[in-house]
Amino acid sequence: MDIKLTGNVVQILKEQGGQGKNGPWRKRDFILEIPGKYPKKVCITQWGDNIDQQPVSEGAQVTVSIDIQSREHNGNWYTDVKAWKVEAGTGEQNAAIQSPPPPSTEGFELDTREFDDIDDDLPF
Repeated sequence: MDIKLTGNVVQILKEQGGQGKNGPWRKRDFILEIPGKYPKKVCITQWGDNIDQQPVSEGAQVTVSIDIQSREHNGNWYTDVKAWKVEAGTGEQNAAIQSPPPPSTEGFELDTREFDDIDDDLPF
């Protein structure tokens, strides 16, 4: 499933890093404000080389492809929203390419003769 969010980057948080069992790691969170009648803010995390390869800047409008994953720790659940692709702008051009147009009903005719013999008496 491909989930995309489009909005404005309103804040970039401090990069974090450390040493794990698989070697060094680094991540950076940014806050994306999604426009609407009631704008929503979502904290999105970039990991590793994506921080440098797909940079974000405050005030920029971006479309972010994300993965959402939850995990349990000591009876509590935590949800991560991880960016795997960041595109400048709204991404409408890419969405138009990926989404086929809806099927056309032009030239479609319904043969209603099959329904003429149906008994309209309902049992209740």
